[in-house]
Amino acid sequence: MKTPRVFFYVQHLLGIGHIARASRIASALVSDGFDVTVVTGGLPVPGFPGDGIKTVALPPVVASNTGFSGLADGNGVAAEEAFLSRRRDLLLAAFCDSAPDVVIIEAFPFGRRQMRFELLPLLDAIETAHPRPKLFSSVRDILQQNRKPGRDQETVGLVRDHFDGVLVHGDPDFVRLEDTFPLTSEIASKIRYTGMVAAARSADPKETFDIIASAGGGAVGLDLLRAANKAAAMLPANLRWLLVGGPNLPEADFVSLADARPPNVTLVRFRKDFPSLLRGARVSISQAGYNTIGDLLQTDCRAILIPFVAGGETEQTVRAQRLHALGLADVLPEAGLTPEIVADAIRTALATRRAAPVSLDLSGAHKTAAIIRSMIG
Repeated sequence: MKTPRVFFYVQHLLGIGHIARASRIASALVSDGFDVTVVTGGLPVPGFPGDGIKTVALPPVVASNTGFSGLADGNGVAAEEAFLSRRRDLLLAAFCDSAPDVVIIEAFPFGRRQMRFELLPLLDAIETAHPRPKLFSSVRDILQQNRKPGRDQETVGLVRDHFDGVLVHGDPDFVRLEDTFPLTSEIASKIRYTGMVAAARSADPKETFDIIASAGGGAVGLDLLRAANKAAAMLPANLRWLLVGGPNLPEADFVSLADARPPNVTLVRFRKDFPSLLRGARVSISQAGYNTIGDLLQTDCRAILIPFVAGGETEQTVRAQRLHALGLADVLPEAGLTPEIVADAIRTALATRRAAPVSLDLSGAHKTAAIIRSMIG
């Protein structure tokens, strides 16, 4: 029997959440017997896409501003037409070389409009391929809101005309696509909920901290880390703290945090055992990104969430509010964050029992593989 080939496009522009989620899905596909090629378009992230996965690395682009409206190359220089044309040609060549049975495009057409210069030609290449591969959109459960007029209808048109399925990586009992995408009913027949794409439940921690403050990839979240660093000095000195700066935290900011940390604070850029450490912690302070929440939902750790809102971002606020309504998290605003506010929130969290666990489907990676296999026959 022929091994089905998957061509998986993922473009991360700022943090590492998109590439982390895509990597977990790719690994599940490999485990299910697929031959997977992941095409990455962002800056390299150590450890991703992962072992056993073929990778094509396009010349990287990043967001040139917090509103994600512009693109820059890996050196931060505005991406010019010649550069983007070369990327497009490399992507189309990789598609032809792969001759896939399945194409997965992460985020698009619900997001990543900046990448239309290469994704619309890819859609055309898929439509004219013989045989034509199945095409899926891979999207998180909560979409960015306040989109410009006409964007949602354009998305619906692209889904109807080109995509065989929309893989929504969430539990519909927690949040449904129509909660943040009002035209969902027009593409309802194409939607498949997979459950959240979370890492496998981690082992018990080999080291424990009372409080863990983390900033995801570290490209944003410095104010959170600074406030937590100073809050540690306001709370009992016997509390053990871990600050996780993230691989993208600028070196100067990392050094300034290190110079200012109290004796009971450990500062690192990255911990491979981060999900395990959360299991041993009493309180977590973080943003409300998809992957961090997936890790937190597998722990008894009390969560303090500070949603990322720069550039009009709404996704993390929606997620944090849903978790707060379930009694699973406290929420602080990003604007006006101070060490005093963080310290008060930690005192409250340490004195508060976590709500009874809510059973959300966290098996999204493996269910994605199962859904794709069922749709390709």
